[in-house]
Amino acid sequence: QVQLVESGGGLVQPGGSLRLSCAASGRIFSIMGWYRQAPGKQRDLVALISSSGSTAYTPSVKGRFTISRDNAKNTVYLEMNSLKPEDTAVYYCNAKNDPSSFGSWGQGTQVTVSS
Repeated sequence: QVQLVESGGGLVQPGGSLRLSCAASGRIFSIMGWYRQAPGKQRDLVALISSSGSTAYTPSVKGRFTISRDNAKNTVYLEMNSLKPEDTAVYYCNAKNDPSSFGSWGQGTQVTVSS
């Protein structure tokens, strides 16, 4: 059974940093990523990383966020720097092998950027 467990969310001031982690169990995934959902909005892609290390980011986080993975630990990370209030959302980990599939989801972790 696939299980994704996220950690690392919290409250941070604007300009601060947080690091999210997502540990996957049950199988190895070729594509892992992070999505976020703000109150009243749809869930949107933040960043993706393939098993070979290729990455993709939504434009609003480029240069501020870095996605990485440790294949040996089957874990994906999201390093978030220069955080802004508009980054406030629940962040969800996603993992899949078929790019066209919905994949498996974690339970979400809250990130709040506020002074």
